[in-house]
Amino acid sequence: MTSASDTLQNLRTSSDITPLRAKWGWIVALGVVYTIAGFIALGSVVMATVASVFVVGVMMIIAGVAELINAFQIKSWGKFLIWALLGVLYIVAGFATFENPLFAAVLLTLILGASLVASGVVRIFLAFNMKRETPWIWVALSGVVTLLLGLLILARWPINSIYILGLFLGIDLIMAGAGWIGLGFGLHQRPVTSRAGSPA
Repeated sequence: MTSASDTLQNLRTSSDITPLRAKWGWIVALGVVYTIAGFIALGSVVMATVASVFVVGVMMIIAGVAELINAFQIKSWGKFLIWALLGVLYIVAGFATFENPLFAAVLLTLILGASLVASGVVRIFLAFNMKRETPWIWVALSGVVTLLLGLLILARWPINSIYILGLFLGIDLIMAGAGWIGLGFGLHQRPVTSRAGSPA
């Protein structure tokens, strides 16, 4: 998914953003909605965690259906059975999250913590293998922060499973909202340019 900052970066290289500039207010309003939703999620992290699990379940069911559709387009019986089995497993796992969302939250929190630890270790390894002329220290710092965050999640697992996903969802919504608000105001303050690229 393209973030608001990526969108703004693309717009800076575009020669015609007049249609978006006219809708800057709607973009800011979208950011405000995201931000409010983020604070609501932080206010009830348990419910936000359950909502996150349901979203994951829906996505798994959609992925499973897509796998099954893809399986019926394969003529080889061996590959058909593999794709069909994967699709069925995705669908079963998706419905299982609806059946027991708290257990699913425990598993997802464990996966999240392990992923953050692995990502942090990889970033630190890459940082110390970068040339000293590059800003490797920032890569290393981000790796250390990610590693510590993953270790903190794993250290409190599974007790923290009822709120970690909701906490991450709330923070993500707030950051996304801030990005869209920044994009909207950036479009509003951007001077109108002619097609030749000079200020109108």
